[in-house]
Amino acid sequence: EFNEDFDYKNMHKELLSLIENADKNQKVYLLLDEVQEVENWEKCVNSLFETQNVDIYVTGSNSKLLSSEISTYLTGRFVQIPIFTLSFSEFIDFKKHYFPTNTEISLEKYFEQYLKSGGFPFIAKTNHNQEENYQIIDGIYSTVVTRDISKRHNISNLEMFNRVVRFILENLGKNFSAKTIFDFFKSQQRSISIETIYNYLAWLEEAFIIYRCNRFDIQGKNVLKTQEKYYLSDIGFKYSQFGFSPKSIASVLENIVYLELRRRGFTVYIGKFADKEIDFIATKQNEKLYVQVCRTLPDDSDREIDNLKLIKDNYPKYVVTMDSLVCGNVDGIQIVHIKDFLLMKFL
Repeated sequence: EFNEDFDYKNMHKELLSLIENADKNQKVYLLLDEVQEVENWEKCVNSLFETQNVDIYVTGSNSKLLSSEISTYLTGRFVQIPIFTLSFSEFIDFKKHYFPTNTEISLEKYFEQYLKSGGFPFIAKTNHNQEENYQIIDGIYSTVVTRDISKRHNISNLEMFNRVVRFILENLGKNFSAKTIFDFFKSQQRSISIETIYNYLAWLEEAFIIYRCNRFDIQGKNVLKTQEKYYLSDIGFKYSQFGFSPKSIASVLENIVYLELRRRGFTVYIGKFADKEIDFIATKQNEKLYVQVCRTLPDDSDREIDNLKLIKDNYPKYVVTMDSLVCGNVDGIQIVHIKDFLLMKFL
């Protein structure tokens, strides 16, 4: 780690010394954390990259260094590695590692814990109760949303900004736009411009609080620019503000599946086929799959299965559900319990 009293020339000198003293027969890896604390840090990194046989990994605070800005500093020289909170598989690994005596816990119990707490690593490795977990996550929420974003962008009306964030949390997995948010606040006699709402959404994306999921017209084979959905980088953010509610499970399941597909390297869209919706189309190079998500299948069997039947290609199609009694295969469509879907090896 670096501090603000350390300039890039000192940084270069110190790192070069470490490289020269390293084993010449081994690859050198530099891990530079909070690199934004050093002014003109990119000059040091670019120089080392050009003159030394090193791999360099750079991280930084969202409040001072955005991933989009790294591309400006290191044009054509970097690969961005997105970091997500724990997957369900990783969550189980954490629990087994930190609580090795809990050998009787079933997959169903692990998933219940994951569903109600999210994937922050420090939550997975503790035995706090639900309320304590949400208080801890609220601390992260306050740091990133209230401090980092508002400080970076000089947000003057912090109350309205927080109201917009809460609107997003409450409408998780629903189609809405900046105009939708504008109309909602207008109905409450609250004044906010659409431009400001666009800015808020963009800043929340930059800070990795939310992810935008665009719609894709399956027949027209093009990305649509309206009525996208937003998902959270971790469902714990929603719980930290509203607590856990069984009424929100359907949207939370969507969020969990969306993140799992992203973790596995897929580009994810909402599917549109005529006037029907497919929850997710996931693509990666030559791979593609279609996914419908529902809490219990009998309530939604026509929509979930029939919508997938409209798509005549041969790519895998899944209905992911919490209903354990209806798993199987219907006309080539695989009905899978969500815990099993999240642990599939071939995705």
